[in-house]
Amino acid sequence: QVQLVESGGGLVQAGGSLRLSCAASGSIFSSYVMGWYRQAPGKQRELVAVITNNGGTNYADSVKGRFTISRDNVKKAYLQMNSLKPEDTAVYYCNARNPALGSYWGRGTQVTVSS
Repeated sequence: QVQLVESGGGLVQAGGSLRLSCAASGSIFSSYVMGWYRQAPGKQRELVAVITNNGGTNYADSVKGRFTISRDNVKKAYLQMNSLKPEDTAVYYCNARNPALGSYWGRGTQVTVSS
């Protein structure tokens, strides 16, 4: 099993930056694909970015060029968010996924971008 704890959310003005962290404990961190998802009020949870255990990345079109996902392959994953927009306001969730070992979620961290 993997336990995930997100941190780094907060209130920021449009155009600002935040760095989210996801601390993992439990199973072998490097075995999992790590992802960041977000859910805005009244909307479905959506993929923001993923990074494989080999460092391959994929981003939602809405954040390409502004957000960067990374991992240290020890116990943390990160989401650097630049040029934030009000539409980026959401609860951001960390996910760890392995087809054989399962999928795990953190409790989320709130990001609010004011205009």
